[in-house]
Amino acid sequence: MARLLVLIFALTQLALSKTVHYKWDISWVTAAPDGFSRPVIGINGQWPCPQIDVETGDRLVVEVYNGLGNQSTGLHWHGMFQNGTGYMDGTTGVTQCPIPPGHSLTYDFVIDQVGSYWYHSHNLGQYPDGLWGPLIVHDPKFPYANEVDGEFTITLTDWYHQQIPDLLAVYESTKNEEGNSGDEPTPDSALVNGATNTIFKVEPGKTYLVHIICVGNFPGHAFLFDDHNMTVVEVDGVWTQKVDIGNQNVRIATGQRMSVLLTTKNDTSKNYAFWDTMDINMLFFDEGRDPPANFNPNVTAWLVYNESAPLPDPPTIYGFDFVDDVSFVPYDLTPVLEPVDHQIIMDVNAGSINGISRLTINGETYLQQKVPSLYTALSVGDKYSSNPLVYGSVNPFVLKHNEVVEIVVNDYHENLHPFHLHGHKFQVLERTAPKAGYFNGTYGNFSQTPISRDTIMVQNGGYMVMRFRADNPDMSLSSSLPSPHIITDQSHACGSSTVTSNGMSTPASWPP
Repeated sequence: MARLLVLIFALTQLALSKTVHYKWDISWVTAAPDGFSRPVIGINGQWPCPQIDVETGDRLVVEVYNGLGNQSTGLHWHGMFQNGTGYMDGTTGVTQCPIPPGHSLTYDFVIDQVGSYWYHSHNLGQYPDGLWGPLIVHDPKFPYANEVDGEFTITLTDWYHQQIPDLLAVYESTKNEEGNSGDEPTPDSALVNGATNTIFKVEPGKTYLVHIICVGNFPGHAFLFDDHNMTVVEVDGVWTQKVDIGNQNVRIATGQRMSVLLTTKNDTSKNYAFWDTMDINMLFFDEGRDPPANFNPNVTAWLVYNESAPLPDPPTIYGFDFVDDVSFVPYDLTPVLEPVDHQIIMDVNAGSINGISRLTINGETYLQQKVPSLYTALSVGDKYSSNPLVYGSVNPFVLKHNEVVEIVVNDYHENLHPFHLHGHKFQVLERTAPKAGYFNGTYGNFSQTPISRDTIMVQNGGYMVMRFRADNPDMSLSSSLPSPHIITDQSHACGSSTVTSNGMSTPASWPP
């Protein structure tokens, strides 16, 4: 009888699920999000690219045609585990070959997660040129559903007037290394939802679930709703115990997502600013340089209660008191993973290779492979797939299926760095303050129910400890951001392919 009930439940869930199908033509369009007109990469002739809305259990099918003409492309589904469908991850050089101009590829996978995600190109530097969009997975069992009246999405990014290939030509040059110490390009502006004049229409006395996604190229962002409180309920697809921000501030790193509950006022006589700023420490001061004259790291959007009322100026900010997102607690109180079966130490630093500045992990940088690492693993078979030598210069770490893995990241570089792990979420046990020193083998007092996420900022001159279970037998990429290094080294600067070889099998049907 129990087996029959389980079968009936599974069939019911299957019947409730649906297929969400898109046909996309990726091509160049012209846009002027901050008043400066330039080519950007759009979808079906539109930019910003569309938001995808699905429910957990849905099958997502996206037919992609590369209409760019001059560049290959692909789409990565940032934060999606792709457990059993790793070849759909969209990571060029790791899980797939790029889609050549004039060719197509269909991404087809089942969504078994919840929360806020995004999609973007993992080819060259295309997502800073516009190829990104939100992916929101709605949860029928959202724990705070009875408090929510509506929802909307906010994307935050830095923006550049020059196209990425032109910026790369300068950034990767020995002249830049000699004259500018290998400095990254400086953004021309910040954007909210791909614009500098975005409005969010709201009704009085309502509570909104706001999905905030940092789709940026380089710096992190700090943001606030003027005279409104935020309550955090999600990070990177993990529901959290409520965190009332109060008078503190929130920041978000490239690749991270956060959802907050925002309750509007009962008064409709005025509108309120949403204020966002790029991290100028990350852009300039941590690298020992000053901002250019007249540089503006800020952008303002608005909560609009009354379309007849004026749009106010942004608030004056005198300082920041950031909430520590490592202190967040998962809603389901998942206990810390232990014991540790495999520890990996990653020392992040910078080095000059052929006269060009590169980030490294353990003294090695990532070199793009002609044959994707997943294809290599499946081609060589079980006999050799656990041998790191077969994967080339990708700084590989080979793991056993289902072991608990601990990764310690020491950031010896002068700047802070977000780290993103494909195919998994990890528990964040520790993260030091900037310049607090490096891991010496001794742990601090970490939570027994640590927050889980897939992207975390590591402070310069400090370290971070994370754990995950290697339960996704495919090729996963551990990547260090920000994106100028993604572009240079083709895989988030010092990306290292992590191979969980046991349990890996060839899919029944490869994508065309």
